[in-house]
Amino acid sequence: MPRLSSPQGPRRPSKPPPARADGEARRAPARSWGRTLSRAIARLFIWLSVLGLIAATAVVVWAAYDLPRPESAMDATRRPALVVQDRMGQTIATYGDLVGEPLRLADMPPELPAALVAVEDRRFWSHWGIDIVGVTRAIWVDVTVGRLAQGGSSITQQVAKTLFLTNERTFRRKIREFLLTIWLERTFSKNEILEIYLNRVYLGAGTWGVDAAARMYFGVSARKVNLWQAAVLAGLPRAPSRFNPRTNPSAAAARAKEVLTAMAETGAIAPERAKTEAAKIAFPNSARQAGAWFADWAAEQIQAIVPPDRDAVIRTTLDLRLQFAVEAALNNMLDGPGAAARAEQGAVVVLDAATGAVRAMAGGRDYRESNFNRAVNAHRQPGSAFKPFVWLTALENGMTPADTIVDAPIRIGDWRPENFERDYRGEITLDEALAHSVNTVSVRLMQRFGGPRPVAATAARLGISSQLPKDASLALGTGEVGLLELTAAFAPFFNGGYRVAPFAVGPREPPEQAIRPEHAAMMLDMMTSVVSRGTGKAAAVAGIAAAGKTGTTSDYRDAWFVGGANGAMIGVWMGNDGNTPMKNVTGGGLPARLFRDIAAAMR
Repeated sequence: MPRLSSPQGPRRPSKPPPARADGEARRAPARSWGRTLSRAIARLFIWLSVLGLIAATAVVVWAAYDLPRPESAMDATRRPALVVQDRMGQTIATYGDLVGEPLRLADMPPELPAALVAVEDRRFWSHWGIDIVGVTRAIWVDVTVGRLAQGGSSITQQVAKTLFLTNERTFRRKIREFLLTIWLERTFSKNEILEIYLNRVYLGAGTWGVDAAARMYFGVSARKVNLWQAAVLAGLPRAPSRFNPRTNPSAAAARAKEVLTAMAETGAIAPERAKTEAAKIAFPNSARQAGAWFADWAAEQIQAIVPPDRDAVIRTTLDLRLQFAVEAALNNMLDGPGAAARAEQGAVVVLDAATGAVRAMAGGRDYRESNFNRAVNAHRQPGSAFKPFVWLTALENGMTPADTIVDAPIRIGDWRPENFERDYRGEITLDEALAHSVNTVSVRLMQRFGGPRPVAATAARLGISSQLPKDASLALGTGEVGLLELTAAFAPFFNGGYRVAPFAVGPREPPEQAIRPEHAAMMLDMMTSVVSRGTGKAAAVAGIAAAGKTGTTSDYRDAWFVGGANGAMIGVWMGNDGNTPMKNVTGGGLPARLFRDIAAAMR
């Protein structure tokens, strides 16, 4: 019998699940793994952020834990300032920290802050303390040239460093600088920050702030500087020593021109005015380092009379006009005839014959190349310039300039002193023997009157404090002495017999009588003969009574002329620092000519 189909119809075989449902079932585990990875990354990021925040906080705490109190910025300590002036009150040197009058921006010519902003921080008025553009540019330049060639510090950053920090280049210092910069910007206005900078920045020569620098370099307050002077001041912070007008006027002028150009580029001044002002740049003579050796010597004396914690302005005995003349004459001699004769160095002192007040001092040819004071600290053999002490000993033992003595060969043990020209005159007067600097006579006189000890005592009585040899060679000046020391010891021959002590700061006690007036007069007459008809004829000055003594050492290593004119003692030494010989330079040559030039400048 056939099968009957059910009412629902024939049954169909069951179908497999749709492919779509199968695919979803396969992807479910992957999606779960992705969510897990995302959550892990998120958690790691959060942990790294927390750790980074903790690390950053730790770094800030490490850098800032001992930061100075910002409120104490204006109470910073400084070294006491010493201002050394010449006899007329003109500044010749400063020591310590020289601070001028604190000025507001309104007190200054507007060109002064404008010059500083133009050359140091053109976006000062718009940035928030850190100039991102400037920092980026500086990094690019440094990377390009492969060294630290440009800085990107803003004025605010420089204020932070000036007031609170040091110049060390460390990561910690940069963080501290950043923190203090933010504090400054939040605490002070832009005007106040600029005022702090202008009043506190170091500008060379011991000066802090534009007012002290303006007084030092231009002799006026910062209230009164003109445009090119403002440019000079604004150019100093980058390198105060290199651009110091007193020591390097050409570099200072070049830097000022850069500042003027920057001002023109920023629109602070017109380009035409920048060119006009650049042509006006000229520093007065006082901006040079004139009298620097004297100032150093004077400062040592001043320290004994000024309390160590006090500022001081001290007027000295220096005659700045004469000082310029002395330095110019010495350099002209060394650069001209001296160079041809292999004389590389020299020194000069000028002092008042009656009192010992030092009027001029040159310790070498260029203070910037060497600040060693050859007039004070160098001790060299004076040669025949020592002979006046031998002659004075003879006078004090009863001889006179007219008395005679034999000029002939002499022998003391194995020593046979000879005359410079190796000839002998026979019997001659003391006056003639000193005029021609006869060696044998000097030895005979010393031997006749007790040997080297009485002569050394005579020299000490007149002011020679250096240790002298105790043998017969002392008669020919083998004991080493200083130029200032020897020049002062000659003063009794020119002032009636009074010993003087050279000084820079007075008044001093009156000079004491060291030799009898008649003996001083005899010595002066004989030293006049040295100039009028003896070895020192080159020192003669028309219309001026001059007297003195020449000195030359073995192999022409030292050449001296020490004498007096116009009431002043003038001492000259020429030689070489390495004690190498010069080429036939005698005391009666270049030193005597230099004496003449200086004496003529004192008319």
